[in-house]
Amino acid sequence: MKILACIDGSQYSQSCCEYAAWAAERLKAEIEIVYVTDLRQFEIPFVADLSGSLGLQPYQSIMGELQQLEERKATLVLDQAESLVRDAGYEGEVTRVHKTGFLVDSLSDLEESAELIVIGKRGENANFAAEHLGSTMERVARAASKPCLVASRSFHPIKKMLLAYQNVPSCNAAIDYFCNTLCFSDIELHLVSVARSDDEADVLSELRDAEERLRSAGLNVVCQMLHGPVAATLSDYAKEMEVGMLAMGAYGHSKIRHLIIGSTTTEILRDCRLPTLLFR
Repeated sequence: MKILACIDGSQYSQSCCEYAAWAAERLKAEIEIVYVTDLRQFEIPFVADLSGSLGLQPYQSIMGELQQLEERKATLVLDQAESLVRDAGYEGEVTRVHKTGFLVDSLSDLEESAELIVIGKRGENANFAAEHLGSTMERVARAASKPCLVASRSFHPIKKMLLAYQNVPSCNAAIDYFCNTLCFSDIELHLVSVARSDDEADVLSELRDAEERLRSAGLNVVCQMLHGPVAATLSDYAKEMEVGMLAMGAYGHSKIRHLIIGSTTTEILRDCRLPTLLFR
């Protein structure tokens, strides 16, 4: 069993490593740190035009130097990530992987033996696009078959977790995960549904069924049915209850549908500013 920590050397890589160490200690898992060299940096028009303006041999020399620099960067980034994992108190096995291409293209192989994928909410351009989610994170979250922990900008110990629940397969997968993964039994789990006035009875019944399953598994559950706009309601509740992590189903239906690509979920991920555990 392993935790897959996907890093890029950005500010979010630090919290990614710290959340990976936190999860690995709880799950008794190994950590695999993955850094992928983005091919696009070698395909930009400026670099491509060098072949015409400088000639073939100088162009090949410059490309070789760029690739060597990238290899050195990858080594430094992986060294730093391993140090961060160790500084966070993790003493288990750490492996390092450097690939060239695009992370999402390697995901099916990388995640095969993984229990959990950890990735930063934003990447290297986080300071220039503070109101946007990282494109790599979105693609990975859509493609991943394993739970995906989207790390926030900084790490904070988790004492309370909010599970946004709807009776859909992705949310029920989250229920199964928490019932079968007892390493979270010491965390106060807030099971929350946001209902409309015309479906309160059905939502409450489904919520109670989910609560019973979680309690039967020995989890400490706080159950709430709320009303209002989904993103704002969940965000306000998380702040009021001092929740440290959000958990939710990916690609759900009803008001929490089209996770990642839907405006509601994008707003939740952006505005809550909490690490978010996504389930398929």
